[in-house]
Amino acid sequence: MPEATPTPAASDKPFVEFDQVWLAYNDELLAQNVFAVEDINLQVKQGEFIAIVGPSGCGKSTFMKLTTGLKMPSMGRILIDGQPVTGPLKISGMAFQAPSLLPWRTTLDNVLLPLEIVEPYRSQFKDRRKEYEERAKKLLASVGLGGMEKKFPWELSGGMQQRASICRALIHEPKMLLLDEPFGALDAFTREELWCTLRDLWEAQRFNVILVTHDLRESVFLADTVYCMSKSPGRFVVKREIEIPRTRDLEVTYTPGFTDIVHELRGHIGAMRGAPPRRPDGRHPPEGGNTCGLAKPVPRCSGLGPWHAYRISILK
Repeated sequence: MPEATPTPAASDKPFVEFDQVWLAYNDELLAQNVFAVEDINLQVKQGEFIAIVGPSGCGKSTFMKLTTGLKMPSMGRILIDGQPVTGPLKISGMAFQAPSLLPWRTTLDNVLLPLEIVEPYRSQFKDRRKEYEERAKKLLASVGLGGMEKKFPWELSGGMQQRASICRALIHEPKMLLLDEPFGALDAFTREELWCTLRDLWEAQRFNVILVTHDLRESVFLADTVYCMSKSPGRFVVKREIEIPRTRDLEVTYTPGFTDIVHELRGHIGAMRGAPPRRPDGRHPPEGGNTCGLAKPVPRCSGLGPWHAYRISILK
């Protein structure tokens, strides 16, 4: 097993903080005490890599939308980098299972896209284009796409497209990267290659990462801490710190210690499938509305695809 790589000293103040967060998708559901996620309490350290696992439909993606400001909580508060979340964050980057690259743009131009539409980069783009292009080329080279800058998405494999998507999410040098099943559609060999790519990017820069995945091996290989969510309404019921030393190579996935953690997490998720919803005393929102200090619920936006959600997250 490899020797541990020292982790830089982290700030005592959490980078991500959820304090008794509940979310109902609209006022009608709120009045009926029907929640997508409930009583979420979480503190994530500066530079920490966490993974969220749980049954399908448990609220993992909803948690991601809350984290990046695409959804506002019905009650409770969310702080990112010490600041209350009041709308889409500019300090985060997002990547999804579908790469969502624009087919009429080259790989380089796809990676540059956030800088063309996000302030303050947008107003500086014309004057600093060469600088931004060099930044994009370095990112592409770091994920094995050097020389692919002029290729169009349809000329790239699925794994290459996903690498480009991650570069696009990092081009504005965010403090936090959110990944929603980014490798789920790829074959096993490509998926493991991208685990190593993401590992290397994170170890080089130490931005915060929140990874949503159904792949327990992926979560254990990449994360410092794995959180298990219950079935809907989702809440965190297990926090599992991963003590496996870094840097982790793929060989570690075949060791007894690694497989034991995977089986442990699988057992937690299997047990949760039959767990009844919890309604702690005093935690129900008031009927018909909010009390002072609670965020207003927002209507559910149906039909919001990955690219549109990504675009909304970087426009503000």
